[in-house]
Amino acid sequence: MLIPLIMVEAKVLQEPMLYLSVFFKKHRQTYYDLLQKVRTEGDWEAWLLFFMDAITATASQAVSTAQKLTAMLVKDKAEIAGLGRASGSATQVLDAMFARPVSSISALAKATGLIPATIGKALDALQHDAQTIREVSGLKRNRIFAYAEYIQILNEEVD
Repeated sequence: MLIPLIMVEAKVLQEPMLYLSVFFKKHRQTYYDLLQKVRTEGDWEAWLLFFMDAITATASQAVSTAQKLTAMLVKDKAEIAGLGRASGSATQVLDAMFARPVSSISALAKATGLIPATIGKALDALQHDAQTIREVSGLKRNRIFAYAEYIQILNEEVD
């Protein structure tokens, strides 16, 4: 977590978008072996090369994820276009869900400026007609909605 923040401070990244911990966890033994070699033999070069591999793999995964999310949004907006009168508010709600993939009606109201009743109708259309959004809380009030495919894409394993 600290390394991406250092990279932001050094202006290598605009935002701390690289989550290197997953790569290090997946390659844990190599990570520890190389750190041990730094400590015992002063072999910084091997560890730095490993670290650069981590950045490359993580950055490639981030680009791939961004491309998948963009393609998903384009596809979902095309489906919403066929909803008729509900398509305008459904598009606004979908854009808000894209920015925050797990949300409530009150959070969506703040994000979109739409009234809760309009958001509820848009969410109904997005759940039943477009099958884009899912209600995940199981509650009658204060329901929580998720952009399921978005979350699925985010959870894909890093290579």
